Amino acid sequence: MPHLLNETAAGVYIIAVTPFTDNGAIDEASIDRAVEFYLEKGVTGITILGMMGESHKLTQEESRLVMSRYLTRVAGRVPVVVGVSAPGTDPLVQFAREAMDQGAAGLMLAPVNTVRTDEQIFAYYSSVLDRLPDAPMVVQDYPFITNVNMSVDVLRRIFDRYPQVVMLKHEDCPGHTKLSRLRAAPGRQVSILVGNGGLYLPQELARGANGAMTGFAYPEMLVEVCDLFAQGRAEEGEDVFDVYLPLLRHEAQPVIGIALRKEVLRRRGAIASAHVRSPGPKLTADDHHELDWMIARLQRRLRGATPRLAAVGT
Repeated sequence: MPHLLNETAAGVYIIAVTPFTDNGAIDEASIDRAVEFYLEKGVTGITILGMMGESHKLTQEESRLVMSRYLTRVAGRVPVVVGVSAPGTDPLVQFAREAMDQGAAGLMLAPVNTVRTDEQIFAYYSSVLDRLPDAPMVVQDYPFITNVNMSVDVLRRIFDRYPQVVMLKHEDCPGHTKLSRLRAAPGRQVSILVGNGGLYLPQELARGANGAMTGFAYPEMLVEVCDLFAQGRAEEGEDVFDVYLPLLRHEAQPVIGIALRKEVLRRRGAIASAHVRSPGPKLTADDHHELDWMIARLQRRLRGATPRLAAVGT
């Protein structure tokens, strides 16, 4: 089994999709396929039941099924972080304990959308963290979705008060200055992985992020960029990133992004169906033709790139 998540976590913790059949049922066989796909591409860890994993569209029983299937298939080969965000604290804590009992390396928690002030945010996290003292926790800062703006001060207060908080998933936007302030602030430092589809990954790595926690359908690019930055080869990391940027930007579109991501993963053999549960977008014929062109363009650029770049896209 992998060690529990801690403050040294770095690399790429891919946000895994929740695969469905064309009829909308959980596709357990595709969970197995997705796990092997992600591991083959070199990810450091896997995050399940995140917002882009359509966790809000699952019943409690389905969430448990997805969690168990992912954890069973991964079988300790990499750490698995389980998203446990929920409106009610009691079911949240119960599900969180089940996740840890089944082998999760850590949990991810976003604030409920009813908190606004620093005191309310701190009180909310305290209400959960006081009940899960031994569970490594990832604080998710994603105001675009949660409508909760977490200040550097309240984040530092949470980090210093609760040692089980070992990671921040940073998705504020624009957030580069916030990253720099977090790294410069006194107190306990935690791992910082960034999201936002990976759109700003090179700049965020340069500002002190330890890696990425996002779900781009070409995870090998995220892995390569993070590895190159960790080796001090930032310029080469930027070059890799630039090749994929048009498709990355396209996939990062609000609302339709999850449908684009699932379709690319389907085309790459990671899942059997690109079905997105309702309410959710459906790709049109024009969307498919546009994606055809962008993937073909990426493949041409990879073939014409240096041997190292070409190897990333294989």
